Amino acid sequence: MEPAPGVVEQRERAKAGSPEREPAPWQVLPVLSEQQSGDVELVLAYVAPVLDKRQTSRLLKEVSALYPLPAQPHLKRVRPSRDANGPHTLEMLLCLAGPATGMCSLAELLPWPAVDPHGLGQPFLVPVPARPPLTRGQFEKARAHWPTSFHEDKQVTSALTGRLFSAHERATMQSHMEQAVQVARRAAAWGLRAVGAVVVDPASGCVLATGHDCSSAANPLLHAVMVCVDLVARGQGRGTYDFRPFPACFFKPAAASQAVQVGTVRKLDADEDGLPYVCTGYDLYITREPCAMCAMALVHSRILRVFYGAPSPDGALGTRFRIHTQPDLNHRFQVFRGVLEDQCCQLDPDT
Repeated sequence: MEPAPGVVEQRERAKAGSPEREPAPWQVLPVLSEQQSGDVELVLAYVAPVLDKRQTSRLLKEVSALYPLPAQPHLKRVRPSRDANGPHTLEMLLCLAGPATGMCSLAELLPWPAVDPHGLGQPFLVPVPARPPLTRGQFEKARAHWPTSFHEDKQVTSALTGRLFSAHERATMQSHMEQAVQVARRAAAWGLRAVGAVVVDPASGCVLATGHDCSSAANPLLHAVMVCVDLVARGQGRGTYDFRPFPACFFKPAAASQAVQVGTVRKLDADEDGLPYVCTGYDLYITREPCAMCAMALVHSRILRVFYGAPSPDGALGTRFRIHTQPDLNHRFQVFRGVLEDQCCQLDPDT
C-alpha cells in the first residue's frame, strides 16, 4: 500500500533532522549567575517622614551629600507614604543602618550644620534591597520593599519568559539534541556511559563533531565534552586522540585551503588560516550537564553557548559553581538547560 500524501516527506524530514517539524514539549531556560538567580537581599535603613513637603528638595540635597550611598545607586531617596491616610505623604531614605544598630534620633543621624532637619519627623527602620536587581523578578520583589531603579537586560527577560528563541530555533535545537541522544544510546550499546554531545556552527547550522563518553580506566578524562573538543580540533588539523574504534564519534574536516599542518600550535585568536580558535563561536548540545573539568575545557576552547538536557549531581554549570559566569575567567559563555530534558534524564540514572 502506498503511503498517504505527505507521509514520505515527513519521514524524510525526520531522518534528516529537519528543523521544520513541530518540537516536542520542553522548556529551555537560561542558567544565570548566582547574583541573577538569587533572592533579593535586604538590609535595614533609616527613613524619616517628610512633614513639610516644601523642604523636600533642600533635605534631599543635604542628606544625599552627607550619605551618598555609592554602593546602592538603585535606591530612590523618596517614596510615597505607605499610609494613605497618615499625616505625611512622603518618606525620605536617610542612610543604611548597621547590623546591630537600634533606633536613633534625627540629631544623631543628621548632625548640624551638615543637615538642617527642619521638615523631617522621627526616623524609623525599614528593610531595603541591598543590591541592584538584575532580573525583572528581582525587581518586582525589590520594589515591594522600597522604590528601586532597574536597568533591564531584555535578552535575560526574554529567556526567562521563554520568548528568546523562535519556533524555528527551538526545532533546530531539538534536532541537535536528538542527535546527541542517539549518540548517547550508541555509547550505551558499547557498554560506555550514555552521554552524548554535538558541536554545531550556529552561523551555518553545520554539525562539526558528534561524540560520546569514551572514558575508561586507561583514559579517565575522555568525557563527552573532552571528546568533542578534541574532535573539533582534529577537524582543524590538530587533536590528540584516535576515536576510530568508536564510529559514532565523528568530525567534519576543515576545508583543504584552511587545513592546519598536523602538530602545529596556533595562538589564541590567531586568524591567519581563517579558522577560529578551536570552538570559538560554536554551540555545544550535550545530554548531561558538564562536570567542572569539562566546563573549564569549554572555557579554554572558547565555546559560545552550551545547551544541556539533564542536570547532574556533579554538574558545574547549573548545579554547582556556575563556572561560565565567573568574572575572573578570561572567557564566559551562555548556558541553557532543559532541551529534551525528559529524554536526557532517561539515558543516565545518575541525572
